[in-house]
Amino acid sequence: QVDLVESGGGLVPTGGSLRLSCAASGSIHKIDSMGWYRQIPGKPRELVARDSSYTGIYYADSVKGRFTISRDNAKNTVYLQMNSLRPEDTAAYYCKVTGWIIVGENRQRNFESWGQGTLVTVSS
Repeated sequence: QVDLVESGGGLVPTGGSLRLSCAASGSIHKIDSMGWYRQIPGKPRELVARDSSYTGIYYADSVKGRFTISRDNAKNTVYLQMNSLRPEDTAAYYCKVTGWIIVGENRQRNFESWGQGTLVTVSS
């Protein structure tokens, strides 16, 4: 029902920067939260940053001071600005969006959608 398209991943040297984008489309009534997770094969997926209407902004300790999450509500898009990148930041990054979709003239239904993932590789 809600499609997420991610972009911005790539190869960057240690200390470099990348900006990830995630655009949501569909019959969206309201977005409650947009967040970024990352995953290394064989390891659990971990929350990196999240902007929630209910709980505010969260950052994992490992990225505090280096990453910044932001939203463009008019475009239903969330960004993750990643600075001072380290090799340990190498992972597949996934966008997650929650909110409400329009299912009728005066009805809504909650949703949770994941992006396809974008690979970030930080070389040493």
